[in-house]
Amino acid sequence: MFSSLLTDSTTNLSYSTALICIGSALLLGFLISVTYMLSGKYSKSFAVSLVVLPVIVQVVIMMVNGNLGTGVAILGAFSLVRFRSVPGKSKDICVIFFAMAVGLAVGMGQIVFAAVITVIVCAVYLVLSKTHFAEKHQGEKELKITIPEDLDYTDIFDDVFAEYTTLADLETVKTTNLGSMYQLTYCIILKNQKQEKAFIDALRCRNGNLNIVCGRSLGVKEEL
Repeated sequence: MFSSLLTDSTTNLSYSTALICIGSALLLGFLISVTYMLSGKYSKSFAVSLVVLPVIVQVVIMMVNGNLGTGVAILGAFSLVRFRSVPGKSKDICVIFFAMAVGLAVGMGQIVFAAVITVIVCAVYLVLSKTHFAEKHQGEKELKITIPEDLDYTDIFDDVFAEYTTLADLETVKTTNLGSMYQLTYCIILKNQKQEKAFIDALRCRNGNLNIVCGRSLGVKEEL
């Protein structure tokens, strides 16, 4: 079983024990940050935050150990942070919770346990991000077509889609230009990428040469 480096109380916390915990939290936070940077796009501020976050959580946990009043005060302070932050991507929020969990484990003195969990989770996270796990079809695109309000869109493009695409799903319909037009959003896969221009030209003949946007699909919304 994993044993804790700390005693039941932090009143007699030694300098060496505190430094070991802080150093361990920094090292594990650095490992989490590097793993996140290797998984894809990142910003410097977020990468630095991942290094520091386990240390902050670790210090807080060590200070509130056994003190109910301080724990309630810290909980209120952390709850205010939620209202000062913008919605983030699911993977970013997942990594933040992971860094906080590591800091929590180190703050309780479970350094070996925190190190084992960090190595395992980082390895799994890196493998899943570098492989094609849960990825959509590479040729999948997002198509937006603007049509006049008097045009019935239910089957107006069916023959064009049948000729040029292997998949064409209508995802959303919304009104634009004060309700005088509709914007249709499709998820499509072209049979031949070289026929994209001919495909768009065929659509233009049906929608009255209004706006058409065809680009790479941004995928499912990643916000939580």
